[in-house]
Amino acid sequence: MTATRPITDARAADLGLAERLRALAAEAAADANAADASRAAEAAADANAADASRAAEAAADANAADASRAAEAAADTSRADAAAAAGANQPSSLVAVTEPVPTVDAITLYAAAVEADLEAALWLRPSQGMALVGIGRAWATEPQGPDRFATAEAEWHNLLAGARLDVAAARLDVVNANPMGEDAATRTESKDTEPSQAIGGPTLLGGLGFTGRTPAADDPWGPFGASSLVLPQLLLATRDGRSTITAAAVANEANPRELERTWTTLAARAKADAPNPNGLVARPVIAPLATEGEQPDHDHWRRLVGMFAGAVGRGRIDKVVLARRLGLRSPVELDVPNALRRLAASAPESTIYAFRRGGRTFIGATPERLVRTDGRTFKTVAVAGTIGRGADAQEDARLAQDLLDSEKDREEHAIVVAAIRDVLRPVAETIEVAKQPGIMTLRFVQHLVTEIGGTVPEGNGLLSLGARLHPTPAVGGEPRDVAVALIDEHEGFDRGWYAGPIGWLGADGDGELCVALRCGIVDRTRAWLFAGCGIVADSNPDREWEESRIKLRAVLTALGIPADER
Repeated sequence: MTATRPITDARAADLGLAERLRALAAEAAADANAADASRAAEAAADANAADASRAAEAAADANAADASRAAEAAADTSRADAAAAAGANQPSSLVAVTEPVPTVDAITLYAAAVEADLEAALWLRPSQGMALVGIGRAWATEPQGPDRFATAEAEWHNLLAGARLDVAAARLDVVNANPMGEDAATRTESKDTEPSQAIGGPTLLGGLGFTGRTPAADDPWGPFGASSLVLPQLLLATRDGRSTITAAAVANEANPRELERTWTTLAARAKADAPNPNGLVARPVIAPLATEGEQPDHDHWRRLVGMFAGAVGRGRIDKVVLARRLGLRSPVELDVPNALRRLAASAPESTIYAFRRGGRTFIGATPERLVRTDGRTFKTVAVAGTIGRGADAQEDARLAQDLLDSEKDREEHAIVVAAIRDVLRPVAETIEVAKQPGIMTLRFVQHLVTEIGGTVPEGNGLLSLGARLHPTPAVGGEPRDVAVALIDEHEGFDRGWYAGPIGWLGADGDGELCVALRCGIVDRTRAWLFAGCGIVADSNPDREWEESRIKLRAVLTALGIPADER
């Protein structure tokens, strides 16, 4: 998407992070000044010609004094026009520098940034040794409404169009421990291997919301907005034992030396506070959790499931996903970093995430990818159909077979697979769908899963594919518009970012969006957790309630001790 523009100084490789960023900013300013001067000269020449013509006409009809006033007016107009031209169509002033660094524990670095009262984001795939930690805000796109994907993509492209990037180090090999503090040689390799991609560089982190509507100011989602993709001032990127730090600034709004000091301070703090790899990675939870409101409550849930199942039975809709929000309160402040460690330890195959806005943190461990792009190739997945875990491997296997044999779950899953295939077919050059679903095994549940992949022509990037896919029938329903209308009318709360796309997008156009599941918002001693279930014709309200309760347990037990376990 954007070509790297190296620093012209031959000593660039010997410069520190701050000096390299300042050098790029100086180059960008020089280019902007040259462009402004050229535009101003052109505007002044055009204005002088036009003004001279007007002045000559005026002088012919007026006395010498009038001619003098006309000349003065022409000069003023020339200056105004030149100034306006100089300020118009300014090129992007994004500058970014990437350099290799020793790996630090991602969760500890995130916690250090939060303790310093900085905006922070975490994206962690423990099974793949991959982590992103965003600190601060250099720039953001926060559109709303159904066109938010296209708007965000256009704004990102515009920012990158004139960017000056010194990010060659994003592909350097720097061997260190992985982001969870384990030795790279002993890490369990993921079965879902990913293509080799750049390590760092300018990267957006955030979410695009379920509906794109702006939440009410007093809603738990209030600080998060309709959507928010943030370019961090500092980005730690780790993949397979290699780490880089990227510093980014826009329009000279950041002090390069201050950014370097911030990174040095936070990295030192993270190194000092990192957990002992030979000790406990996560502490036992101590916070007692009391329920503080449910939407919908159990009785209302039964009525809604019955109504939605009836709508499916009458042929009005094929499937609709009903969600619930569980409010919690603790007498002590909830420990978000420890919750993230517990999620990473219990669900290493999932994506662990945290986004902090206005003192609140959206955290979770999602097993579901919406779409990932690498050049012209894409990967997505259909996840639908759920059953619990067994007490041992034998019971696990029996439950997995029950799930594969379940007519209700296979029907629900087939709807999701067909819908994903149908929305991608118009833009995909090739598309491959696994012939049969497999089993995804998580800590508390097992899911039916079908892998889908293929290629697309140039111009169909991550956000455009995300706009096509979201919301899949796994979180909305089918047909999409009818299902979302039923959810809006009856669910009783704002989903916010829950079940919406979250993820990252790099300057090279590659990135990943996941579906925000197994999640909750934490605000000091309060939390709001979210879970949903797919409703089809033969859905049983109490079984669906139990399924939602199991899905809530991942974040619930990471945060504290539920009332039913005390």
